[in-house]
Amino acid sequence: MKIRVQSIHFSADVKLLDFIQKKADKLDQFFDQIISGEVYLKLENTSDEANKITEIKLLIPGNDLFAKEQCKTFEEATDKAIESLKHQIDKHKEKVRARMSNHKTVLANEEII
Repeated sequence: MKIRVQSIHFSADVKLLDFIQKKADKLDQFFDQIISGEVYLKLENTSDEANKITEIKLLIPGNDLFAKEQCKTFEEATDKAIESLKHQIDKHKEKVRARMSNHKTVLANEEII
């Protein structure tokens, strides 16, 4: 899957970029129709230690999925955002399956009539 990473107001190191790509590639195991993804890494100006924000947007057919997490490290925020996206992918697949089974039921009923 093609991932585009933007780090806002800082330069992300290669290790972080590789970590994000590796985690995002695992999403292909759950849903093979992911078109691409966009990751935004931000530093929030606060006195709080949890000032690192990861936002991930996945482009899938007919929908976009989005997750935003704020933690002490970008790795932790990325992990949480990926987990959130896995849950969203599962919900999306359930909706598609339900729509397809309803559609098949309607077609079957029409053939009977």
